[in-house]
Amino acid sequence: MAGLQAGSPTPTALTVHNASRMLEVAFSDGREFRIPFELMRVYSPSAEVQGHGPGQEVLQTGKRDVNLVELEPVGNYAVKPVFSDGHESGIFSWDYLYYLGTEQGGLWADYERRLQAAGAERDAPMVAAAGHSCSSH
Repeated sequence: MAGLQAGSPTPTALTVHNASRMLEVAFSDGREFRIPFELMRVYSPSAEVQGHGPGQEVLQTGKRDVNLVELEPVGNYAVKPVFSDGHESGIFSWDYLYYLGTEQGGLWADYERRLQAAGAERDAPMVAAAGHSCSSH
C-alpha cells in the first residue's frame, strides 16, 4: 500500500484534532473519517510495527494517550505522522488512511483479540523487543 491505486479516493482535507486525538480526513468520494491517533499508531505501516513479513507484527500497547506532534507530507500520495512517543517511521498512503477509516470497527476488534491472546493490557507500557536489530528504523 505504498501509493495510490488507480481511481482511489484522495483526501480533500486533513484536520488534526489534538484535544480529541483524532485525524479527520475528507475524501474525494464524499466520505469523511475521524481516525483515532491510537489506531494509527497501533496499525502503523512501519516495519517497526508490521515487521518484515507475516507473523512478525509487534503488538503495540500503551498508545491510548499518544498525540500527533507533526504530520509531514510525502509527495502527493501520503503523510508521515510524528507521534509523541517518538514513532515516526510509518508512511500512511491515502489508500491506507482510507482503509483505516473504513475498517475501524474490525481493526479495533482485531486489536482487542490480539491483546487478549497475548495476555496484554491495552495501557501497559511497551516492552522492548530483545535482539531486534532492524536498521530500517
